[in-house]
Amino acid sequence: MGKRREGREAAVQFLYQFEMNRRPVSGLLPDFWKLRSDRGKAEPSARTRIFTEELVNGVTGNLPEIDALIGKFAENYDLHRIAAVDRNILRLGIYEMLHSPDVPPIVTINEAIEIAKKFGSEESSRFVNGILDRVRAGLNRSSRDPVVMSSKQ
Repeated sequence: MGKRREGREAAVQFLYQFEMNRRPVSGLLPDFWKLRSDRGKAEPSARTRIFTEELVNGVTGNLPEIDALIGKFAENYDLHRIAAVDRNILRLGIYEMLHSPDVPPIVTINEAIEIAKKFGSEESSRFVNGILDRVRAGLNRSSRDPVVMSSKQ
């Protein structure tokens, strides 16, 4: 598995834990990493850990904006009625599409689908794909290309 996929999966797991506990992110992160290593999993590389924490902080820092988009595009679904795993995969995917210009939206969607297949229900991948594709359609950028930031910006 790639390091970025590993980071995204860890971010979804953390966001699930965050949602269930509602403690500050800074208070949960040390416990999260300890729990992961205590379960016999190899400790993630420093790059993976940094990437995961950037995603987590980005999602939690933009939660009202992200949840509003989920509500807008998940017609006929109340946010709290969406499965917690799916909700957090959507949060991560929307955050990346909005705030990670170096990642093409289509990559974000594909990653979210794969994570939904691994952690969600049988229907999760289709549900996540449908919502994220609707969000992607509203973006003002190419679906397949990263945004190249010039040094003048």
